[in-house]
Amino acid sequence: MEGFLVGIDLCDTYTQVCGPEEENLWTFPTVICRGKSTDEWYIGENAYAQVLRGDGILVDRLVNLTCKDGTATLGDIRYEAAELMRRFLSMTLDLPIQAGITGEIHAVVIAVRRLETRLIQVLTDCLRSFGFEDSQFRIISHAEGFVYDTLSQKKEIWNGTVGMFDLSDEGLRYYELKIQRGPKKSFVLAEYEEMEERFDLDLLETPQKAKVGDTILCACAERMMRKKLYSAVFLCGKGFESQEWAQEFMKLLSVSRRIFREPAIFARGALLYASELVSARAAFPFICVCDGHLKTTISMNVLHKGQETVVTLASAGDNWYERSVVIDVIPDKQDSVDFMVTPLDVRKKKTITVPLEGFPQKNDRTMKVRICLRFLDDRTMSVEMRDLGFGELFPSSGAQIRQEVML
Repeated sequence: MEGFLVGIDLCDTYTQVCGPEEENLWTFPTVICRGKSTDEWYIGENAYAQVLRGDGILVDRLVNLTCKDGTATLGDIRYEAAELMRRFLSMTLDLPIQAGITGEIHAVVIAVRRLETRLIQVLTDCLRSFGFEDSQFRIISHAEGFVYDTLSQKKEIWNGTVGMFDLSDEGLRYYELKIQRGPKKSFVLAEYEEMEERFDLDLLETPQKAKVGDTILCACAERMMRKKLYSAVFLCGKGFESQEWAQEFMKLLSVSRRIFREPAIFARGALLYASELVSARAAFPFICVCDGHLKTTISMNVLHKGQETVVTLASAGDNWYERSVVIDVIPDKQDSVDFMVTPLDVRKKKTITVPLEGFPQKNDRTMKVRICLRFLDDRTMSVEMRDLGFGELFPSSGAQIRQEVML
């Protein structure tokens, strides 16, 4: 059946939808409104227009409301944030069809500013409720959208360090991407940093204020980019729709660097990820390490069939919010379990020890322990261990522990 792909950049202040053709790009405020007289729903600019007519109640900052699991009262009805997000997302996905694009959506990928557990769960539930299979959608970070968009371009763009400044109503961020090649695996690393300098887009309203903004950007660029060689620098976000106000900043960037103004990096990156979903093969030969992915490999030393071996429980590049591990072990004269944590820089390898507190002391291999691992974010691992006993002769003591460890 004929179909198409959709990439969405979902933020608290704006939403951007990227369709199958270059001209299929919609940008609108992340707001939803329920009409007072008709009980109909509106999003984006239509929502604002309904409120201006005096016939609507508006809710904004939907992403933040969802992360907090909040509620909003529209008229005499109280709505959960998840329900408002479901309505907003449903109407957002209707935009390509309303524009005349035929067929069904084969895959959709949503890029968000920062991955949070509650937001991922709500968006996942929404997409499932629309009839999408898990293989047809993903929730990714802005950093990963930046990776996909950048690596889809010519190699000379990304064969060195790539920088990006994102200036929007939600603040100023600096991103950096580079390729780390190894003998067995190659990684693409993408990190970001929130700039500590407060930057409000209101600074661009007058020439005097704009000059202050230009000075702030120059200070950020000098601090983040000092003594680095770049193959390209990207500018994205509402603040860079025009660069006339940032002349000193542009002069600073232009020294031996390619500069690109890209208005839809995250939505387009999400669309490229969607194409990978339907093709069922990797878009590029690198393991992606960025927000949403583990930056370390977790492993254990075990004895299997008389030989010591290393069991990998989770690898650098795995999605932390999708990765969970269950493994059964039989401690042999041990009162703790050791996990090896290996970052990309193997010189920083470390061991994390979790004591078996409250477990019976057995030295004859008559206790089986079930270890369950999951990840709360890319730096925090939750460990749960339970005594399973060992057959009918050695019943479980009921001992169990839960612990969060920093990676």
